[in-house]
Amino acid sequence: MADQDTPPKRRRRDHSPELKRELVRQCLLPGASVSSIAMAHGINANLVFKWRREHRAVEASGSGPAQASAPQLLPITLASPTPNDAAAASAPPVPTSTTRTIPSAGSIELDFAGARLRLRGAVDQDSLVALLSALRSLA
Repeated sequence: MADQDTPPKRRRRDHSPELKRELVRQCLLPGASVSSIAMAHGINANLVFKWRREHRAVEASGSGPAQASAPQLLPITLASPTPNDAAAASAPPVPTSTTRTIPSAGSIELDFAGARLRLRGAVDQDSLVALLSALRSLA
């Protein structure tokens, strides 16, 4: 009779890998609350946090799918050159100076007198001054 008085042994729940992946996926969505997701499935939030940490560790090691860091394609728009751009391209080249070069990875764009001037890459100061002086004399 003593066997009937003792409660049955509690055993650990074994959650399927599919459930773990689904809960981690839900937790990685923007604005998701790990605690509310765990509560909705009757699971301790600390366990879901552990699954999420393990998921991120696998992604960081490179042995699993990296959904969060996958490259994304961005839309681009190509514009045909305007008559002003064509005129600027046919302008005589400006002599470059070898005295001082300022490296730059950006670009400079100036709109004036109905024309647009775009300079990309490294532009030294002397060349820019000479170009602006030549353009001023044309205007």
